[in-house]
Amino acid sequence: METIYGSVFKDSDAVYSCQLNGKGGIMAFGEDEAATAEQPFWQHLDYKNQASQRWIMSTALLPTSVKEGLSGESIRPKVLRTGEGTMITLRTVNRNENARPDHLVSFRIYINDRMIISSRHRKVRCIDQAMDDLHNGVGAKSTGHWLVEIAGAITDEMNDFIEELHDSLIGFEDDILEQKVPGRGELVLLRKQLIVLRRYMAPQRDVFLRLASERLPWMNNEDRRLMQEIADRLGRGLDDLDGSIARTAVLADEISSMMADAMNRRIYMMSLLTMVFLPTTFLTGLFGVNLGGIPGNEYRFGFGIFCLLLSILITIFAWWLRRTKWL
Repeated sequence: METIYGSVFKDSDAVYSCQLNGKGGIMAFGEDEAATAEQPFWQHLDYKNQASQRWIMSTALLPTSVKEGLSGESIRPKVLRTGEGTMITLRTVNRNENARPDHLVSFRIYINDRMIISSRHRKVRCIDQAMDDLHNGVGAKSTGHWLVEIAGAITDEMNDFIEELHDSLIGFEDDILEQKVPGRGELVLLRKQLIVLRRYMAPQRDVFLRLASERLPWMNNEDRRLMQEIADRLGRGLDDLDGSIARTAVLADEISSMMADAMNRRIYMMSLLTMVFLPTTFLTGLFGVNLGGIPGNEYRFGFGIFCLLLSILITIFAWWLRRTKWL
């Protein structure tokens, strides 16, 4: 097996740069120190960093297809075997400040039994957690173990976010039961977040299933078993997403029905008012013509008596509507 020395990473300007010690921790390495299968390197890069991008494109450690994958923009999760290594693209929840969680963060990993090269631009919380575990001596012991820990952390983070969306959905359902209409755009945003997660987590589940089923030389049977469990957990999250998306459609129909009912009640009330005042409108129109012979034209109490008769007529008509259950 070809030996890798620390000097090959000298100009990478990595966010993290370490060497696993095989016991759950890390050890410092110099330019003349070598990495074996038991002591692989991990380089975590920012692909927008010019120095890191130059190193990715110039290093002899990576195949050409991997260089493009690590330094370019990736959309959907995928896995690609290239010789002795594997190129993996994953996505996770965006927990950066002033960012929406559904604007998912993508990061890429090239991994084999001797090294891990990962890249991202926006911070990935599970990567930081993996480094903290290594500093505390409770982290990954091999490259396969490292990938399992990252996949598990991503899935747990994703399922937590799905639970947050589910709680929001329950809140909307409770409001609907109390005849409260959600704010404009709130339900649309929730539905969009659910659909975005469904779009990217389905292929990510397939990535985990493929990693669990293929006999990659840098993953042992225990790693494959754990990866299968992670894929199953993500699959249950996808089932929750499917159910939540269907429930948002029901909520949208219910909101439309509530608004239509409210509009119908207003139109009905306006129609009843029109019916109540229809006889009085006819009489006032009739007595309002400027022609001779109008009854009470010269009687000084004529206007008051006319208003009293109109009031009595309105009261009788309203009583009739109520008795016939129109009101």
